[in-house]
Amino acid sequence: METTLAHGYESGRLNLPFTGICTFAKKPFVADWRAIDADAAILGAPYDAGTQWRAGARFGPRGVREASTLFSFGHAGAYDHEDDVTYLGEEVRIVDMGDADIVHTDTIASHANIREGVEASLAAGALPVVIGGDHSVNIPCIEAYKGHAPFHILQIDAHLDFVDERHGVTRGHGNPMRRAAEKDWVSGLTQVGIRNVSSTAREGYDAARAMGSDILSVRQARGLGAPGVAQRIPEGVPVYITIDIDGFCPSIAPGTGTPSHGGFLYYEVLEILQQVANRHDIVGIDLVEVAPDYDPTGSTSILAAQILMNLLGFVFHARGKRMPAG
Repeated sequence: METTLAHGYESGRLNLPFTGICTFAKKPFVADWRAIDADAAILGAPYDAGTQWRAGARFGPRGVREASTLFSFGHAGAYDHEDDVTYLGEEVRIVDMGDADIVHTDTIASHANIREGVEASLAAGALPVVIGGDHSVNIPCIEAYKGHAPFHILQIDAHLDFVDERHGVTRGHGNPMRRAAEKDWVSGLTQVGIRNVSSTAREGYDAARAMGSDILSVRQARGLGAPGVAQRIPEGVPVYITIDIDGFCPSIAPGTGTPSHGGFLYYEVLEILQQVANRHDIVGIDLVEVAPDYDPTGSTSILAAQILMNLLGFVFHARGKRMPAG
């Protein structure tokens, strides 16, 4: 039986979503990355110079943070009547680290600053949660895990992102999964949602499979169902989750630089994430490619914030169940 917690709106300010400072879910802001004391740390990575078409994902962290305030009412956690679970109660400490510093036109310096933020989160024992930015920001995120135990990557995306090099570019938003597969600490990849006209040529798919990737389209994932997709990930391995918002159908997520029709709907991804969080220790999360200016309704940012909040709830609820009693 769950402990009854006091609601924030029973005392103090009402703190409605449209008031105050837009940290992620109105969680505390930690400017000093040496002083992180939390279970999860949110880091913005507002870099989009890796894009090959429409820029604008540099405003993704700001848009997702603002949207996340919708889910910051003073409730003592978020009760889900279907699961009969209260997620993200007071026992889960989440902080917002702000943004990594971005040096315009300088990919190497910008990526180094993103990596520094992820390393600070890991050093503090907090789960890194990075909001991009284009998908190139995943490269420094994965590099930050050098020296850590190996893990598997689950990618939700319309595109394979397995380009090796084009015209000397190796750290654009078409390269991150290739760069990840090269790392000794990445044990394999499950790439889900890949479809239609792709940014990766056939040889990229061949290389991905040769380097340990399991590739599923949206239709293949639907055929398997969420449990079937989750079972494709090897048992007993930690998992890093990277979510490109264009993995969703642009009918619900138009605010992105490279939309691709035929994508997932909300519950399809949510159920996959819940299955994976229940089966594996989640060691890192990034969500990328939200470009708010292409969606004047704000629905894409709200979708991104809602997915992150639910995923964090699943992760920490599952961790609580795995902890030994006493």
